[in-house]
Amino acid sequence: MSLTDAAPETTFNAFTLARHCFELGDPIEAANILAPVAEREPWSRSILELLGRAYFHSAQLTRAEQTFRRIVELDPCDSWAHIALARSLERQSRDSEAAPHRRMHAAMSGGSLD
Repeated sequence: MSLTDAAPETTFNAFTLARHCFELGDPIEAANILAPVAEREPWSRSILELLGRAYFHSAQLTRAEQTFRRIVELDPCDSWAHIALARSLERQSRDSEAAPHRRMHAAMSGGSLD
């Protein structure tokens, strides 16, 4: 029986289990756990951030992009979300689309483009 054989009963349990899977190097399982939770709670920043990271680290770049765009929509002043979105776009060779988000991150973080 694996960690994820039993369905998490609460949002907190799902998040904790997904974070554990992510930290153990299984971003795909983390995303599988979090995707339905994010559908139920589309405003939850912590869920969306971990889900976006899980998608990014498992090379599900279109899903990562969509998730990071959602975070930017929720909070346009989140510099982390802008750089995460930029990196997702860059990994898809969409540098011109990434550039405004990289610049926004730089402006918010004191000039760093990384």
